[in-house]
Amino acid sequence: MGRLTNKVAVITGGNSGIGACTAELFAKEGAKVVISARRENQLWQVADKIKAAGGEALVVPCDISNQTQCREVMRKTIEAFGTVDILVNNAGVVDAGIEAVEKVTDQTIDTLIDINTKGTLYMAREASKIMIEKQSGSIVNVSSVAGYTGCGGVAYVASKAAVIGMTKNIAMRCASANVRCNALCPGSVATPMTMGMSKEGLDPDMIGSMAKHADLSLPVCTPQEVANAILFLAGDESNAVTGQVIVIDHGANL
Repeated sequence: MGRLTNKVAVITGGNSGIGACTAELFAKEGAKVVISARRENQLWQVADKIKAAGGEALVVPCDISNQTQCREVMRKTIEAFGTVDILVNNAGVVDAGIEAVEKVTDQTIDTLIDINTKGTLYMAREASKIMIEKQSGSIVNVSSVAGYTGCGGVAYVASKAAVIGMTKNIAMRCASANVRCNALCPGSVATPMTMGMSKEGLDPDMIGSMAKHADLSLPVCTPQEVANAILFLAGDESNAVTGQVIVIDHGANL
């Protein structure tokens, strides 16, 4: 307890799954949390749970593919709490069909790049301005094992591999300003988003290729396991760690 006392943390995708679990964990550790996502009603449910447990939470709805809304998240955070110490770039979408390169549609490419890649970069840009000026901060980008190993639909892999690249770039640029940036790459995680995917709609060719390169008999991660890793990267216990890419998947993709 108390590992994030008096820290201000912005968590995107904070309405469910990994994001909600991270917000609740951060609040228990003393952080003032700002949660954003597109679905406002779910955000309030998370915020109410945090407040009922004695924590502080601010709700700021945001579609991270919209630059103006990203700036508004940071503006309202500063207005409420005066600073930003931590950004958890968790918001993202999956490729519902896990489309192979020869089948991927323009719509899938545009949606995944706009949200997973551009949205993550928009939020990192706004947070880094604040953190560089005050000479401290931690950015945790939630990528995916798909971006690390290539196992996934081609557009999703591209969108999450780009997050790994920007993580290393941000870490390099900001090291001298005492601002850290790391990427966490979860494997399969039991969340409402992933559990809601229809098996019938998945590309059988891509699934067959992926099955040759992963041990699907191993457990999937829980949101709590991922949140625990995010807490480590966000807090002072990892103050010498930056520019790193950590896979969390029970060894399924070794």
